[in-house]
Amino acid sequence: MTDQFAQPYQRIVQDVLDQIRLGRLKTGDKLPSTRELAAHYDVAPGTVQRALSELRSSKAIYSQQGLGSFVRQSDADTAPAPASIEALAQQLAELTSRVEMLERQKSQQD
Repeated sequence: MTDQFAQPYQRIVQDVLDQIRLGRLKTGDKLPSTRELAAHYDVAPGTVQRALSELRSSKAIYSQQGLGSFVRQSDADTAPAPASIEALAQQLAELTSRVEMLERQKSQQD
């Protein structure tokens, strides 16, 4: 998932973002401490601090003095608007129709 040629702090940033995207970290989840993250990624605490700073700058996390760092609400956590659900339903109906047509054509050729 991560680029082996990226800087260590960039790999941490990407890993945390991947965990958020995949739902392993959810809105409000507390991240491990700097010391725990440093041990997990086998890097210096300063590297973790730089990664956390990048994550705060990108608005993926927020930190509270003395409490730690937490995952911010992401776009994936917000419910889709009804209009977008209707649009997806329409696209699904169109794709289903196309697949059925292709299956009919294939069975006629066989």
